[in-house]
Amino acid sequence: MRSNRRMVGIVAALGLWVSVAWAQDRVPAAGNSTRAERVFCEEKLHGEIWSRTELYFGLSRSDGPDITDEEFQHFLDTVVTPRFPDGLTLLSGNGQFRGSSGIVIQEPSKLLILFFPWSNASNRAIEQIRSIYKGDFHQEAVLRADAESCVSF
Repeated sequence: MRSNRRMVGIVAALGLWVSVAWAQDRVPAAGNSTRAERVFCEEKLHGEIWSRTELYFGLSRSDGPDITDEEFQHFLDTVVTPRFPDGLTLLSGNGQFRGSSGIVIQEPSKLLILFFPWSNASNRAIEQIRSIYKGDFHQEAVLRADAESCVSF
């Protein structure tokens, strides 16, 4: 019985050691990038690991006309730019999704691409952007996709 407890203790300690060793190989400020990826980015590409967030905004309203370019530009100027003043990219496209009703909806859309050093504040800012858009324009959702990228200027 004692030998089983000792073995469990050894296995638990080994598991903790492996977890700590794995965590030390991760780059805390950069999220999921490994130390090797960060070194390659910084030394070979002379860049930095930043977060990349894509936000997909539908432009159709279920209860009225499509969101106009002027309305979206106003949203960009008053909601997005104050939260991410250093820059962004906006693309126009056509998208589709299956709504909560089960019907596939096709609509014009905007793709907003943001690059930034990750922080809790930037995460909150992105969630505020999504929430405001959904509320102001009566949208069911704003798709968010996140990744990390090596960026240089």
